[in-house]
Amino acid sequence: MIEVWNVTLPELTGDEPRRAYVYLPEEARDGRRRFPVLYMFDGHNVFFDEDATYGKSWGLGEYLDAHRVPLIVAAVECNHHPDNGRISEYAPYHLTEPCFGSVIGRGDKTMDWLVNAFKPEIDRRFPTKSDRKHTFIAGSSMGGLMSLYALCRYGDVFSRAAALSPALEFGPAQLEALLGGASFRRDTVLYMDMGERELGWRGTARHFRRVCELLLEKRVHLTARIVPGGKHCEASWEKQIPFFLPTLLYGLED
Repeated sequence: MIEVWNVTLPELTGDEPRRAYVYLPEEARDGRRRFPVLYMFDGHNVFFDEDATYGKSWGLGEYLDAHRVPLIVAAVECNHHPDNGRISEYAPYHLTEPCFGSVIGRGDKTMDWLVNAFKPEIDRRFPTKSDRKHTFIAGSSMGGLMSLYALCRYGDVFSRAAALSPALEFGPAQLEALLGGASFRRDTVLYMDMGERELGWRGTARHFRRVCELLLEKRVHLTARIVPGGKHCEASWEKQIPFFLPTLLYGLED
């Protein structure tokens, strides 16, 4: 079952509504069990093709139903404003890029809302396991970059994350400084991948290797993959669900 309703992010887009999506496993309906929660960026691309930016979603709900995964997924739609609204909300730091120009990073405001407004609402309304051990975050592209940021700055809230095709080429020096200055708890888990067909973009292979080195130096439990034939699109990320979900859930069985 997927519930959909409108939320607002006052510090980012005032009273402009955007959609929130929550997937509940069948077993959640009787209220007798509680479940881990995966928070996701780009919520409009996660469940329904008709809502997805390019007409193709991850189809995550169908996968979770088919495999009876004991997980709640809470996802929020991104900012669709044409003036780099999504990039700004999902940028942990200010960027100056040839393709976008100067972008003011407001990822800190996005995460502050998610942690201090959205998460408490999810914990109040649904049968969650609200502790850090059972709270995860995931995203792709800029959402993948934000998932790395969340582990760095909100490691007291999220114990595990998945970053699919993260936008490592945006501000690599800032990202290296962010990771280098982070203090990760010893049980921190990260799944990170990159599509084979993405590796030629603006030094992506070099950035991916460097980020992996920094994470391993910090003793993060890292699963890093190069996806054979992988592309930068929802159809490719959907195929990685059987890889990243077991990483997030490993060892948490009741």
